[in-house]
Amino acid sequence: MTIEPRWAVDRPPNRKLRFGIVGCGDVAHRRYLPALSEHAAGVEVVACCDSQPGAAERAVHTVDGWSPRATAYTDLAAMLEQANLDATINLTPAPLHASVSQACLEAGVPVFSEKPIAATLAEADRLIHTASARDLLLLCAPAIAATRRFQWLNQIVASQRYGPLTLVVAQYADPGPAAWREYTGDPTPFYGAGVGPVVDHGIYRLHAMTALMGPVRRVQAMGAIGKPERVVRGGPLAGATIPVTAPDHVLMNLEFVGGGLGQLLSSSATASTLAPWLELHFTGATMSFPGDQYDKDSSASLYLDDDSALGLEGWVHGIGLPPPLEARPVVETGVAHFVACLRGEEKPLLTAEHARHVLDVILKGYESVRDGRSHDTETTF
Repeated sequence: MTIEPRWAVDRPPNRKLRFGIVGCGDVAHRRYLPALSEHAAGVEVVACCDSQPGAAERAVHTVDGWSPRATAYTDLAAMLEQANLDATINLTPAPLHASVSQACLEAGVPVFSEKPIAATLAEADRLIHTASARDLLLLCAPAIAATRRFQWLNQIVASQRYGPLTLVVAQYADPGPAAWREYTGDPTPFYGAGVGPVVDHGIYRLHAMTALMGPVRRVQAMGAIGKPERVVRGGPLAGATIPVTAPDHVLMNLEFVGGGLGQLLSSSATASTLAPWLELHFTGATMSFPGDQYDKDSSASLYLDDDSALGLEGWVHGIGLPPPLEARPVVETGVAHFVACLRGEEKPLLTAEHARHVLDVILKGYESVRDGRSHDTETTF
């Protein structure tokens, strides 16, 4: 069924969607190329672009079994001019997201960008304006809003079956990519200015919190460097020591437009944690998500409060999604949603406006870290 025909790519009915991949590093090989292969019946990768010598060629070799016509490029402009693309996926380092997405949109090519959408609100505004003026699809990771879990949670929040949602508490705490033995890239940028734990992975929780609570009005934050050096455990820099030059613990307090509050811990300086990665506090219940934050099927615990004389308050554990289960992890969900939108089968959920607002929250949070004051946001979605 066609949901939003204006988003659909205009192409012959029997031709596959022609994808270009910009940025052929670790996340492309671990996540995005395998995710795209799931859609090989209707999708092919025809171009892989990376300025690093040999990186695009390695990606072309990876997809050869299902996209044999893929060509390697080291120059983005050449790829956009020659590859006749229907869509691009932007997997470049975070500081390059805006310039790469802007070039793709100006070439008339829809974009799915890894997070964050840009480094500044001005860059994000320009991307949104260009996409709108050219009627092009611009979606941005993370794909929280497209997961079945958060569509289900949104239904619970909207129903007010447990009363209004007044407080959301979240965390994303681990050692960061220097400790990931399976990581094949250079983790150094993740511990410096412009990335850090909020941009790297706290952003997942901010998308989740705002998907459920709506826009943020005001942000207050604190940050510190908890572990000033890291020993890299995997990849080409294994054994090397890298400096931490930006806060690797960041605590953020959020005031939402709707009146609720939120609290987020983003850290890349914790060995591990058993704390819930998300807790939703309604007036009549608490829903908590313990366990593995990477497990798409992790269950919830629910505490029901009871004002009556019966005294039925208490915890219920092991609550899972109603059937069907989540089909894919969050990254792969984003790819599937992008493909479906390009086909006109789904309405875009991972909007650039939402991504811009989360960027706004992050930027205001770091302003607060620097000056100790609370800061009002400038955007909504």
